[in-house]
Amino acid sequence: MKIGYVRVSTHEQNLDMQKDVLKSYGCDEIFTDIASGAKTDRPGLEQALEYIRTGDSLVVWKLDRLGRSIQHLIQIVNELNSKQIGFHSLQENIDTNTSGGKLVFHIFGALAEFERDLIRERTQAGLKAARTRGRLGGRPLLLNSRQVKRLIELYDDQKSTVDEICKIFNISRPSFYNYLNKARENRTAIQTSKF
Repeated sequence: MKIGYVRVSTHEQNLDMQKDVLKSYGCDEIFTDIASGAKTDRPGLEQALEYIRTGDSLVVWKLDRLGRSIQHLIQIVNELNSKQIGFHSLQENIDTNTSGGKLVFHIFGALAEFERDLIRERTQAGLKAARTRGRLGGRPLLLNSRQVKRLIELYDDQKSTVDEICKIFNISRPSFYNYLNKARENRTAIQTSKF
């Protein structure tokens, strides 16, 4: 059985052209969504994936109608393959029921993994270069060393609550605990180095 899925990005766009193409291809059921390509919430796609069964094929007019990104597209097709469900994109003439269609998706998967590795390598190289120039990653500190010292004094005096200290320094509770933990780590490191 051929199950169709069509999507347009806005209400101004029309689903009819895609539906007509899928009907002429022989789709028995067609599920629809009106949603931006970046949106994760696609009830029509979810219904199609729940409806489709082993041995069926999910058919789309074009690849970009199905996935938000190449990774998302590969994830969906891999899920379909694991359930022995085919996938067919008419415009690109990709059919995972054929060896050529399977090859195309293996290549897509390899390219997506290659892209992730490149991004990771560039990020690591950028961080390393920044560290050699004396810059550390992360957000800049909100408090200077004098303010951190005063924050710890207020905390150690136990006369002010954490919320009151946070208001004084205009920081969040997580930031307060980050400063406190960092100061304790530094104290421990100094004491350890003396031995």
